[in-house]
Amino acid sequence: MKPVLLSTAYLPPISWMAVSIQSLSIDIEVQETYPKQTFRNRCKIYTSAGVLSLTVPVKMTNGNHTKTADIGIDNSKNWQQHHWRSIITAYNKSPYFLYYRDLLEPIFSKKHERLLDLNHQILSGIIKGLLVNQLNIRTTHQYDFMPNGYDFRNSFHPALATPQGIHIELPRYMQVFESIHGYIPDLSIIDLLFNLGPDTLQYLAAVKLSIQDGSVCRRIFDPDVVDAK
Repeated sequence: MKPVLLSTAYLPPISWMAVSIQSLSIDIEVQETYPKQTFRNRCKIYTSAGVLSLTVPVKMTNGNHTKTADIGIDNSKNWQQHHWRSIITAYNKSPYFLYYRDLLEPIFSKKHERLLDLNHQILSGIIKGLLVNQLNIRTTHQYDFMPNGYDFRNSFHPALATPQGIHIELPRYMQVFESIHGYIPDLSIIDLLFNLGPDTLQYLAAVKLSIQDGSVCRRIFDPDVVDAK
């Protein structure tokens, strides 16, 4: 299987998680020059008012030349309380919020110094909640302009309606405020987790991922590679 290279992500989008779960092994790019306004420090959740973007305030220690590995978090702003309150307001009536709440709440009561550490702890909590035992996560040691494998470092972006360079078919599922604003796809993984609960892993494993290879659109991963039982 080819290596899969991804950006770090704060409360990652569902499509990002589907790629990660199905690949079984991912490399997180940390040696890049940090790009602004991406999922690296923000996510989208579904509230009674519609989509809400939550952004972690960051500090760029070396200005515009700061590497992702060195991006700090501006804890002078009470962003943790704001984010957690927003999540509670959005999902306290979802079927599985209380079931998974304890996985995430402690993270928002702790002050992290680096964005990478925050994102890693969140991802670890989500993986624990999904009962995934075989996902291998590594970080890069140098920046490779032409990596060997699938380069999805810039495929997932808040400004894109769908991921770039990869075709993803996300099945529909029930959302809390769907009767008000309709179905909204590819939000943060917590939208799926709080609404679908223990079936989240099976959902992610069933997502169809394909890429254009010459003139043929083919599945990226072996559909039997993930055991979602």
